[in-house]
Amino acid sequence: MVKTSLLLEFLLTLPVLVASLVVHELAHGAAAAALGDPTARRLGRLSLNPLVHLDTWGSAMLVLSFLASGGSFFFGWAKPVPITPALLRAPRRDMMLVGAAGPLANYALACTAAAAIWVVRGTSAFVVDALTLAFVLNVVLGTLNLIPLPPLDGSRVVGGLLPLRLYRHWLRLDRYSAYMLPVVLVVMVAEPALFSRTVGAALDWAATVLLPGRY
Repeated sequence: MVKTSLLLEFLLTLPVLVASLVVHELAHGAAAAALGDPTARRLGRLSLNPLVHLDTWGSAMLVLSFLASGGSFFFGWAKPVPITPALLRAPRRDMMLVGAAGPLANYALACTAAAAIWVVRGTSAFVVDALTLAFVLNVVLGTLNLIPLPPLDGSRVVGGLLPLRLYRHWLRLDRYSAYMLPVVLVVMVAEPALFSRTVGAALDWAATVLLPGRY
């Protein structure tokens, strides 16, 4: 049976995580629209309404991974914003910018949360804890999405930096994107030390630089 404290922790974490996922996907759509692709706007994805962004399987995986790990690990995803590369002004460069927009939005949220912590520290422990949670989740989300494997955003960033000849070969990895997320999940579960040395290290560095003391 799931402990009451774990359920409470999940209920407190869920709104912050959903908001972070929504902003992440909204940033992709807004970047694409600014670069000439109106697909996301036409399909109603330039919205803060979480219902238009949440993915059924991604949400289920989020709940299961959080509860099964006792709250120490989560893995899920939102519905990807549809992008039509042919409508972008400079497809290879612009796909890199669209891909980078999501993680950058998460990092911006993390920096905003960190700044707010400096302002409210010493007043309300609950508010500080909520802001710290927002900081942690957004650093983790931004960093995870920069893993250079499709369909994660890091694959678009790397693709935009490659010479055209290599870029064409890189795009062929997209055919395996349906298998990549399960592989990433299995690796993280099987090798938690790898997660600590990469995403965990990025979180520790960001907390040391931005937060007033340890999170």
